[in-house]
Parts: sequence; C-alpha cells; structure tokens
Amino acid sequence: MPCEPKKLVVYPSAENPHIVSTTTMPCEQNKLVVYPSAGTKNPHIVSTTTVYPSTKSTIPDLKLSTSDLPMLSCHYIQKGNLFLQPPTGVADLLLHLKESLSIVLTHFPPLAGRLVTDSNGYVYITSNDAGVDFIHANATQFTVNDVVSPIHVPDFVKTFFAFDGMVSYTGHFNPLLAVQVTELCDGLFIGFSVNHAVVDGTSLWNFINSYAAVCSASMNFNIKLNITQPCFVRDSVIISPAVLKIPAGGLKVTFDEFAPLTERIFSFTREAVLKLKGITNNRKKVCYGNGEVNAVEIMGKQTHDALKLSDETVTALIGNWIRNRNGNGNGNVVVSKTVSKNVQTPEISSFQSLCALLWRAVTRARKFPSVKTTTFRMAVNCRHRLEPKLEPRYFGNAIQSIPTYATAGDVLSHDLRWCAEQLNKNVLAHDDTVVRRFVHNWEQDPRCFPLGNFDGAMLTMGSSPRFPMYDNDFGWGKPVAVRSGRANKFDGKISAFPGREGGGSVDLEVVLSPETMAELEMDEEFMQYVSL
Repeated sequence: MPCEPKKLVVYPSAENPHIVSTTTMPCEQNKLVVYPSAGTKNPHIVSTTTVYPSTKSTIPDLKLSTSDLPMLSCHYIQKGNLFLQPPTGVADLLLHLKESLSIVLTHFPPLAGRLVTDSNGYVYITSNDAGVDFIHANATQFTVNDVVSPIHVPDFVKTFFAFDGMVSYTGHFNPLLAVQVTELCDGLFIGFSVNHAVVDGTSLWNFINSYAAVCSASMNFNIKLNITQPCFVRDSVIISPAVLKIPAGGLKVTFDEFAPLTERIFSFTREAVLKLKGITNNRKKVCYGNGEVNAVEIMGKQTHDALKLSDETVTALIGNWIRNRNGNGNGNVVVSKTVSKNVQTPEISSFQSLCALLWRAVTRARKFPSVKTTTFRMAVNCRHRLEPKLEPRYFGNAIQSIPTYATAGDVLSHDLRWCAEQLNKNVLAHDDTVVRRFVHNWEQDPRCFPLGNFDGAMLTMGSSPRFPMYDNDFGWGKPVAVRSGRANKFDGKISAFPGREGGGSVDLEVVLSPETMAELEMDEEFMQYVSL
C-alpha cells in the first residue's frame, strides 16, 4: 500500500533567505510511491517550495466581510495563463519567479498568511508570513496547441493547478495561495490557486499583474516597476458584527463535484459584440407618469430648449425607472407596461447583450416547458456602488450576486433586446441602497453562498472581460491564452474573459452538461456570433 510521502526540507540559504524547498522523497523501502511518467496525462511534480515575503508583515489581522464569509464553502479560485516558451533556461526562470513572488508578497502580505477564528466566532486573515506554495511541474508531453486547439477544453488542463477540490475554509491550516509552473513541450503554464474567502477577481488580477511586473523588471532592468498597492482598510458596511456559524462537520461545496460536464471557450470578436449591442439598444423606453420621455434628451433639453424640468424631477425620473421594482422587497426589477411616446433608456452594455444571447440559447438547449422559471445570476463589483465608495484596489471580496428571473416562455417568446433589458435594469438598480439591503439580509441569516444549479434552470456568470488577464508579461511576452481549473464548476457556470486580441473582444468559458452543450453548439442564433 502507498503511504504519505516524506518530505526533505532545504532550509533558507544566505543567497535565498526567503525560499524553502520541499522535495518529495520516497517512503520506507517496503512502501511504494508511484509518480506520473512522461507518458501519462498528469504532470510530474518536480518540486514544491515554500516562499515567504521578503520583509515581515506589519498589517493587522483583517476581518472577513459579508462578501468574504459566504465564500468559505467555495473552492479556491483557479485561474492561469498559458505562455510560449521563454528564452531563459528553466532553472534560472524558476529562480526569478520565486524571488519575484517573495518580493510581491511584501505588497500582498495577507496571501502569505492563514485564516484564524477567534473565540467569538469571527474569522480573520492573519498576515503571519506562513508562506505560499510554489510548485514546479513537468508536462512536456503536451504542447501549447494541445491546450488551445481542441473544441472542448481538455481535462488535462485541470492538472495545471494546485489545491484541486480544496474548500476555502481549509485556509485555517493550508496556504492561501499556490503558484504552479508547468513546463510544456513548447511553452509554460502559470496557474494560480487562491483562497476565495480572501480575494475576488479584482483583487486576484491586481496581484497577478503586480507579480508579473516584479518578475519582468527583474529580468529586464530597463523596465520601471509599477505596482498598484492594494487597500487593506476594513471600515465599510460590509464589515459586519454578524457571526457565521460553522457546522460541526466543517464546510463543503453545495454542488455535485463529480457530475459529468463539458467545457468550451466561445470567442466573440469586437465586431460581433458591437453588433449584439446595436440590436439590444434599439427602441429603448422609460416611463414618466402615463407617458414616456427620452432620458438622454431630457438632460440635453434642460440646457438647450424650453423643456423646463427641475433637477429633482430629472433625478427622480431616471431613478424611478432604475428602481422600478415589483414591490416584494427582493430588489428584482419588473418591466413597465406603459407605452406611448418614443424614447430611450440608459444604454445596455455589450456584455449584457452577450449574456442575453447566452441566456436565450441555453434556455432553448435545455428544452424547458414555457412555465419553467429560469435564473441568470451575475456577479457585480460593489466597490463603486457603495457610498462612500470603496477604494478601487480594496483587497478582498466586494461582490454580490444579482439574480434575474424569467420564465422560459418569456425568454424565448421575447426578443434579444427584452432579455438584455431585464439584466440591464437589475444591474442599474444595484446601488448603495440595494448593496446595503443585501448586507442586512445576510446579517439576519448568515450563511455560505449556495453555489450551483439547484433546479436545472440556472446560469451563473462570474469573472469579467474587464479584468486585465492578458497584461501579465513576466518578462518574455504576454500570455497566449487564459484557462481555469476544476474549481467551482457545475452545469451552468460561465466565466467571462477578455479576448486575446483585445479591443472589446470577449471569451466565454461555458460549462454545461454534455447534452446541453451539444444542443447549444447547434443553436443558430448563438453560433452565428461565435468566432470559429
């Protein structure tokens, strides 16, 4: 029978005082440990290293917020970049990456810490310099083309990430960050596994961009180092006195981790996205009294003609449209039935237009009866929605999940514009008042976020095409692709990435049941916009 491999620890040297190498050693002679060979589908783990911040942390413990705590039952985030072969030898490159990681951790000391729970049940990040994992893996049986060319994302890509299946609550006794560098035949993959109770996408990509900047500056001395310092202030409404009760058995994810899934990256050019936006922004209307008024024209005519509405009336007009709810206190926006004069509403974004396209196509693919209620969830950044606003580089989770509901019949009988309007109104309505209501509701019933597709009719959109995923030049060029691991994936989980060509192009990482994916790939309305 195999046993837990022993570890040989090489303590810090004078040359590298902040790096500790841990090499996996065979067990006793009567035990057998089998490592993957070059011919298998899994990478061979060459070494695991503990990397510490180059200077001691001085920041106080950071209390988890009402956005952080619900993520304790989620997997660690797993995101990474694929690169072409660097010109530097592997040994020198790994040393650069480790030393740069040690330096950047001094700017992000919570990532080198651990979670702690005090006697009152409050959970904190303690920046105790316990270190992060740095893993060197070899998968030279694979090429860059093996990663990017298949129609469906191959399963072996999931092995490019550490901490597979690890729940964020275990950050009490595991590193909060692991960086895995996997050698390919003609390239390199750098995968990041980060505790989801510690960071959201905004914080994660700020860290990755900063890490790349440090590494690039160390390899190219003519490059000026530029790090956007994170903000560790904890003084907003999302820092709550409420206590999340942890069950005796600990926390686990709320979805089936072993359900069969198919994953595909659908790419949309800038032109395709703009075409969708043009469709959804046709004949938008907002109501005022028993008629309708063009919101854009109102603001212009206040200055240029005889339409004399007070500033308070203008504010109320726009605000009432944005906050036109159904009166049941859940914050969901309903569509006004009043129609009379031709007018315009606030602009529907290109991303909301793309989400509407996907919502319609997946609803068709799932073949629901018309009365079945479908849900489209979108994660929104609350940093700029709160008053006073959080700092743009606030470190931690500052997101909330907005559900939009519609029956399958409504989604499919109305046009694309209608679906996009439902998403648009809910996003616009999510202001300071609504953010605070979400916080208050959570405080009445503190619980972890129920991630999954519980009725078979849900879509959950995460990540963002605005995240700077292709800005990570570690010193030999920008990435050729973005990929994610197995973490937090279920039927209906969608992640949005910027397209590699930039300029407003978008990639959607779509995870569906095999049957639904097969139907989606035959959907004419959807596939006409996909770049093949």
